[in-house]
Amino acid sequence: MDTQKQIESDFKTALREGDTDRKRTLRMVLSAIKLAEIEKGDHLSEGEILVILQKELKSRRESISDAEQANRQDLISESEIEIGILEKYLPQALTEEEITLLAQQAISEVGATSPKEMGNVMKVLMPRIMGRADGAAVSQTVRKLLTDE
Repeated sequence: MDTQKQIESDFKTALREGDTDRKRTLRMVLSAIKLAEIEKGDHLSEGEILVILQKELKSRRESISDAEQANRQDLISESEIEIGILEKYLPQALTEEEITLLAQQAISEVGATSPKEMGNVMKVLMPRIMGRADGAAVSQTVRKLLTDE
């Protein structure tokens, strides 16, 4: 079962069971998916859905840091619950070593030798990593590899 169908099925189950946290979280994700489908004018691929899930996770993590500054434990707890729900739909995250290995492969494929060519490397690398690592971490790894070489 693809991720979108799984989320829809789990949303229906949450509605039946009265699981408000899961229902609220999955409703927001489904809304983001539907909006992206409308903007695209077509169904989303599995990779595009994973990107949306990553964005939703990033949003929750930013909410936690904002709530910490405002000393709002209730918002922190809510966001942590939502993160736990969202992470179940994402594939296993890549380790730093795996990201470095994939980045090295992309760099050699492109033939990049300087940070100026980082965009070309990222174009090759991001589809391979889609949904399994944070773009900022990948970018930082590529930049480090290109400045060290």
